[in-house]
Amino acid sequence: MSIHTFRDLIAWQKSHALTLDIYRITKEFPRDEIFGLTNQIRRASVSLVSNIAEGFGRRTMADRAHFYDMARASLHEVQAQLLVAKDVGYILQDRHQSLDDASIECHKLLTGLINKTNGTK
Repeated sequence: MSIHTFRDLIAWQKSHALTLDIYRITKEFPRDEIFGLTNQIRRASVSLVSNIAEGFGRRTMADRAHFYDMARASLHEVQAQLLVAKDVGYILQDRHQSLDDASIECHKLLTGLINKTNGTK
Protein backbone atom coordinates (compact mmCIF):
# COMPACT_ATOMS: atom_id res chain seq x y z
CA MET A 1 0.00 0.00 0.00
CA SER A 2 1.36 3.38 -0.92
CA ILE A 3 0.86 6.44 1.24
CA HIS A 4 -0.26 9.57 -0.59
CA THR A 5 -1.97 11.62 2.12
CA PHE A 6 -2.03 11.70 5.90
CA ARG A 7 -5.34 9.83 5.70
CA ASP A 8 -3.43 6.81 4.43
CA LEU A 9 -1.43 6.58 7.68
CA ILE A 10 -2.82 3.89 9.98
CA ALA A 11 -1.70 6.02 12.95
CA TRP A 12 -3.93 8.84 11.71
CA GLN A 13 -6.85 6.50 10.96
CA LYS A 14 -6.81 4.96 14.43
CA SER A 15 -6.32 8.35 16.10
CA HIS A 16 -9.19 9.78 14.09
CA ALA A 17 -11.44 6.91 15.23
CA LEU A 18 -10.40 7.58 18.85
CA THR A 19 -11.21 11.27 18.41
CA LEU A 20 -14.68 10.43 17.09
CA ASP A 21 -15.24 8.09 20.06
CA ILE A 22 -14.19 10.88 22.42
CA TYR A 23 -16.68 13.26 20.84
CA ARG A 24 -19.42 10.64 21.22
CA ILE A 25 -18.61 9.86 24.85
CA THR A 26 -18.23 13.50 25.90
CA LYS A 27 -21.75 14.26 24.66
CA GLU A 28 -22.83 12.36 27.78
CA PHE A 29 -20.69 14.41 30.19
CA PRO A 30 -22.53 16.83 32.50
CA ARG A 31 -23.46 20.14 30.90
CA ASP A 32 -21.39 22.06 33.48
CA GLU A 33 -18.26 20.34 32.09
CA ILE A 34 -18.65 21.85 28.61
CA PHE A 35 -15.88 24.40 29.29
CA GLY A 36 -13.90 22.05 31.49
CA LEU A 37 -13.07 18.42 30.90
CA THR A 38 -15.25 18.09 27.78
CA ASN A 39 -13.46 20.95 26.04
CA GLN A 40 -10.01 19.82 27.21
CA ILE A 41 -10.26 16.22 26.06
CA ARG A 42 -11.81 17.18 22.75
CA ARG A 43 -9.08 19.74 22.08
CA ALA A 44 -6.34 17.24 22.96
CA SER A 45 -7.83 14.58 20.67
CA VAL A 46 -8.18 17.05 17.80
CA SER A 47 -4.58 18.13 18.42
CA LEU A 48 -3.57 14.48 18.13
CA VAL A 49 -4.96 14.04 14.62
CA SER A 50 -4.04 17.56 13.54
CA ASN A 51 -0.39 17.15 14.46
CA ILE A 52 -0.17 13.86 12.56
CA ALA A 53 -1.63 15.59 9.51
CA GLU A 54 0.67 18.60 9.88
CA GLY A 55 3.70 16.38 10.37
CA PHE A 56 2.88 14.49 7.20
CA GLY A 57 2.86 17.78 5.31
CA ARG A 58 6.29 18.87 6.53
CA ARG A 59 9.21 18.69 4.14
CA THR A 60 12.04 17.58 6.39
CA MET A 61 12.15 14.40 8.44
CA ALA A 62 13.09 16.40 11.54
CA ASP A 63 9.97 18.56 11.17
CA ARG A 64 7.82 15.51 10.59
CA ALA A 65 9.17 13.74 13.66
CA HIS A 66 8.64 16.90 15.74
CA PHE A 67 4.93 17.07 14.86
CA TYR A 68 4.47 13.33 15.31
CA ASP A 69 6.05 13.70 18.74
CA MET A 70 3.65 16.54 19.57
CA ALA A 71 0.79 14.26 18.49
CA ARG A 72 2.05 11.63 20.92
CA ALA A 73 2.16 14.24 23.71
CA SER A 74 -1.45 15.17 22.94
CA LEU A 75 -2.32 11.49 23.14
CA HIS A 76 -0.82 11.38 26.63
CA GLU A 77 -3.10 14.29 27.55
CA VAL A 78 -6.08 12.33 26.24
CA GLN A 79 -5.07 9.29 28.28
CA ALA A 80 -4.78 11.37 31.47
CA GLN A 81 -8.10 13.10 30.85
CA LEU A 82 -9.85 9.78 30.21
CA LEU A 83 -8.61 8.61 33.61
CA VAL A 84 -10.02 11.72 35.25
CA ALA A 85 -13.34 11.20 33.46
CA LYS A 86 -13.46 7.61 34.73
CA ASP A 87 -12.44 8.53 38.26
CA VAL A 88 -15.13 11.19 38.60
CA GLY A 89 -17.76 8.82 37.21
CA TYR A 90 -18.35 10.27 33.74
CA ILE A 91 -17.16 7.09 32.00
CA LEU A 92 -17.88 3.55 33.18
CA GLN A 93 -14.91 1.22 33.69
CA ASP A 94 -15.58 -0.98 30.65
CA ARG A 95 -15.98 2.03 28.33
CA HIS A 96 -12.80 3.56 29.74
CA GLN A 97 -10.95 0.29 29.14
CA SER A 98 -12.07 0.26 25.52
CA LEU A 99 -10.93 3.87 24.98
CA ASP A 100 -7.68 3.23 26.83
CA ASP A 101 -6.96 0.17 24.68
CA ALA A 102 -7.55 2.26 21.55
CA SER A 103 -5.22 4.97 22.89
CA ILE A 104 -2.49 2.40 23.57
CA GLU A 105 -2.78 1.15 20.00
CA CYS A 106 -2.49 4.74 18.77
CA HIS A 107 0.58 5.24 20.95
CA LYS A 108 2.29 2.17 19.49
CA LEU A 109 1.51 3.29 15.95
CA LEU A 110 2.75 6.81 16.61
CA THR A 111 5.93 5.54 18.20
CA GLY A 112 6.54 3.37 15.13
CA LEU A 113 5.88 6.34 12.86
CA ILE A 114 8.29 8.50 14.85
CA ASN A 115 10.97 5.81 14.82
CA LYS A 116 10.58 5.25 11.08
CA THR A 117 10.74 8.98 10.43
CA ASN A 118 13.87 9.28 12.57
CA GLY A 119 15.41 6.28 10.81
CA THR A 120 15.55 4.21 14.01
CA LYS A 121 14.06 0.83 14.82
